[in-house]
Amino acid sequence: MANITRFDPFNEMARFDPFMDMNALFKGFGRPLMRDFEYEPQMKMDVSEANGSYMVKAEIPGVNKNDIHISIDGNVVSISAEVKKEKEEKKGEKVLRSERYFGKVSRSFTLASEVDSDKVQAKYADGLLEVTMPKKAGEHKKSITVS
Repeated sequence: MANITRFDPFNEMARFDPFMDMNALFKGFGRPLMRDFEYEPQMKMDVSEANGSYMVKAEIPGVNKNDIHISIDGNVVSISAEVKKEKEEKKGEKVLRSERYFGKVSRSFTLASEVDSDKVQAKYADGLLEVTMPKKAGEHKKSITVS
């Protein structure tokens, strides 16, 4: 006679190795479709604070400096850039592949203190945007004790 066992999905999950590399599980999945596709750009940034000002370093490669826009509203900073990328491969006069990407990347964040927007300095070189934003003078936080 055959043994009948009850399926327990939680038991199956308990046998799952939580330290298994999930990337290894899906490695190669979808590769033929995505082989030569370049991902749309992202803006990676570092924000630091020193000497009464904030410094932002944002990686925006392949962008013209005229296409970068920075806006400051109190303590909210927004950085955006127009990205235009074209790639064309030719063999003789016959076009084998032509790819283009036009889009906009942007990041917004809130700082702890307001920024003096009249004294902000920004420079862009080699794909790296560096923005120095002095804090607004005369703004001191006051701690109040409750009685």
